[in-house]
Formats: sequence, structure tokens, C-alpha cells
Amino acid sequence: MQFIPYKTRVLTPPKDDLFEAIKSAKLNIKDGDVIVVSSKVVSIGEGRCLPFKNQAQKDRLAKGEADYFVDIRRSSVWKSLFTVTEGVLIGRAGIDESNGKGHLILYPKNPMKSADTLRKWFQKTYSVKKLGVIISDSRSTPLRRGAIGFALGWAGIVPLKDYRKTKDLFGRAFQVEIANIADGLAGGAVVAMGEGNEQTPIVVIRNAPVVFTEKKRPQERIVKVKLENDLFSPFLLKLKWKKGGGRD
Repeated sequence: MQFIPYKTRVLTPPKDDLFEAIKSAKLNIKDGDVIVVSSKVVSIGEGRCLPFKNQAQKDRLAKGEADYFVDIRRSSVWKSLFTVTEGVLIGRAGIDESNGKGHLILYPKNPMKSADTLRKWFQKTYSVKKLGVIISDSRSTPLRRGAIGFALGWAGIVPLKDYRKTKDLFGRAFQVEIANIADGLAGGAVVAMGEGNEQTPIVVIRNAPVVFTEKKRPQERIVKVKLENDLFSPFLLKLKWKKGGGRD
């Protein structure tokens, strides 16, 4: 499996032409590839940017974008507003200031739809049929230092691999094992992209172990777990979550 990053010109908020920037990067795309695109450049392409005024504005936006939020900044050394946004536990609804040129960059309005739109454009523009697209972002995870990539949206691939009822190396049947292929590929791609000023927001993954599909929004509801059903619900539900303005 190969992770091939591509450098593009700088996309400038509040809105820029993502498709033109991709074309100028001269990607080499083949049937069977998976293309990972940073959510930040997708958002800039969609005009999902607002001039940054102050921290209070950012917090108001985060609550409006989030499905749920909990404000425990007084008890946190990091002073973070925690949210569940697009099925992901993340600080301030993923709203970012870095590389924003004085703007706040929000998530794409509908990451799954954005991934499907990009996939169709790639297929038509590069004359390929079997193709997957992942929109990636990165986040911190509990008890670990540093950020790791995850799939915010995807299209053209089955995101999970179910090992249940299959046998392990010693013949024991798996009971609960499900591999998150989409997040795993996004994690590797974000390493290839970098987190700073590398200017490589697109990664082509070749020979990825994925199952391609033409179904729209495949298994989205299976991937995203409700708070009360999550493995970590004994911890998460101790917080007093409030309903945000998101679409959950």
C-alpha cells in the first residue's frame, strides 16, 4: 500500500476554487485508488469560512455547529469546549484558525455529500470508475499526546470490515472485532499530509485493502455510535451534554 501526497497551491479563505487547485497539482489517479482530501481545503472550496472576531464568536459558532456540546472549561487546564460533531468527539466542533488567514474554517456543511461530489468529479475528470474518496481531519484522543487523522466523510468504499464470526489464528471465533478501515486510511494519509505548512492536502492511496461500493453514504449509521451506546458511555454520560445546533 502506498500513500502518495500531492502539493497544491495555497487555497485562500474565505472561498477558493478547490477543483482548479487539484487540476493544477497534476494528480496521477488510477482505478482502485482511494483519494484522501483534507477537510480544510474542502471547506475553503465550499466557502465555509468566517472572519475571526474573538473567542466568544468561535464558541458560539461551535455550539451552533455541534450536535451536542459540554462546557467544562472552568475545570479544564486546556479551557476547551467539547463537542460531538458529525459523530466525532472533538474540540469546538472542529472549527480551526490555523492556515486560515484571519478566518475561522468550519467543517463542510455535509461531509458525506461533499465526499460523494468530489468522487464524481474525480471519476469524470480523471476517467476512472473504481474509486474511493475520504475527507479527513485530525483530533486529539484521550490519554495520548498529539493529533491523529480520522475520516470525516467518505464515498465509494465500505468503511468497516467485520471480523465477527470469523476465526482467529487459533480457531477462536471473534465476537466483537470490527476494523474501521476509513479512519485507518485517513490516519495514514494525515501523516503523509503533515499538520503544518507542508501544503499537501491531497493523498492518493494505492493498493488499499478496501471494498468499493456504488452505494451512497454506506454504513454511515453503523460507523457513528450514539453517546448512550458507546463503549466509553460510562465516562461520557457523566457530563451534562446540551443539544447543539447541528443536524443530529
